Amino acid sequence: MAAALGDMVPVRRKKAPPLALHRYPGVNVEAMGENKMAPSDFSTGPMEKTSKPLPFKDPNFVHSGHGGAVAGKKNRTWKNLKQILASERALPWQLNDPNYFSIDAPPSFKPAKKYSDVSGLLANYTDPQSKLRFSSIEEFSYIRRLPSDVVTGYLALRKATSIVP
Repeated sequence: MAAALGDMVPVRRKKAPPLALHRYPGVNVEAMGENKMAPSDFSTGPMEKTSKPLPFKDPNFVHSGHGGAVAGKKNRTWKNLKQILASERALPWQLNDPNYFSIDAPPSFKPAKKYSDVSGLLANYTDPQSKLRFSSIEEFSYIRRLPSDVVTGYLALRKATSIVP
């Protein structure tokens, strides 16, 4: 019996692969300890990736904001008004070229605002005697005390056609 026991050699059985491999074929499992298993890769989908270019993306596109002084590119500086006007004056303009002063706009549909002849504030009232515009009672009393030559001066400044003698 002793010889029979001595002839026996312990047989090592192969361990069955972990169940996680059968259930999740895309998960890579490493052994943490004897009986513990931990996933090392969390990708659950197939590992094949198609690099099909998208039709709306330009493969040669380079964003103008990338780089800067660190990448050796010069930073864009803003021009002030004096530099812009000087560069526009240096351009070869013709006489019939449009500029800011030759562009005409159609008349406005809104009525023109009326301002006081004395203070310059918005005037809601007009003196029927002198045709001067005013915005408050104090201005009205001031206008009534003005001599006629000062009234005609105010109307001439406003380019009013009806000058009262």
